Amino acid sequence: MFFELSKILWLLFSPGSVLVALLVVGALLCWTRWRRGGVALVTLAAVLAIGVATLPFGVVLMRDLENRFPVVDALPARVDGVIVLGGMVDQFVTKARGQIAVNGAVERLVALAQLARRYPEAKLIFSGGSGRLGRSEVTEAAALAPYVDQFGLDPKRIAFEGESRNTHENALYTFRLAQPKPAEIWILITSAVHMPRAVGSFRKVGWRVLPYPVDFQTTGGETLDPTFDFAGGLASLSHALHNWVGLFFYWFTGRTDNLFPGPTP
Repeated sequence: MFFELSKILWLLFSPGSVLVALLVVGALLCWTRWRRGGVALVTLAAVLAIGVATLPFGVVLMRDLENRFPVVDALPARVDGVIVLGGMVDQFVTKARGQIAVNGAVERLVALAQLARRYPEAKLIFSGGSGRLGRSEVTEAAALAPYVDQFGLDPKRIAFEGESRNTHENALYTFRLAQPKPAEIWILITSAVHMPRAVGSFRKVGWRVLPYPVDFQTTGGETLDPTFDFAGGLASLSHALHNWVGLFFYWFTGRTDNLFPGPTP
């Protein structure tokens, strides 16, 4: 129920949906006796659109998420396992076209291949089911499995977890699969903007992992310097708010150990 509710709420209240709703409702009201209210809504939508296009709010919000867990400078001499979270493979396109289809988060797979070579004895786990509402018949894990050798990975080394639909389930089902001992060291790979929620979710199920953030999209020093890029501004704002709102609701519903999980000593 949590998965379905979160998807529906985000569909309704994402920045793009809100802008469209303001425009549509405002335009409709303009043809009724509530014309003033319609003009006010359309004007508000225009002001918000200009703000999104000219001020990079999304980039600044992503910056703070990505800065929470810095790039790993030194890795331990030995680790027991490496986990990579899904979100880089389009399983539906992959199945339809018969070749791997990846997105901008492919650095997760690249990092997995690098760490697999560095730690030849470590266990490897890919965690990713289907995060699409109403389309769980094809999982990311199943779509990726036949193609991992293209990234220099041995398919026999990787355990695929394909039940999870969100970050909470990534942590829960991977923990059940790996059954890590308290003294074991496991590395967690995911995008930097997603790492706070991922680490908090893993800690909540009792697993203290070593964060290995990748797929950085900011330099770490962005400010609100004016620009003009509506499409880019809307995309970055949606991506940033999705992760910030996700952090809040995960904390509110007890799915993370902290409102804004960060590094521990």
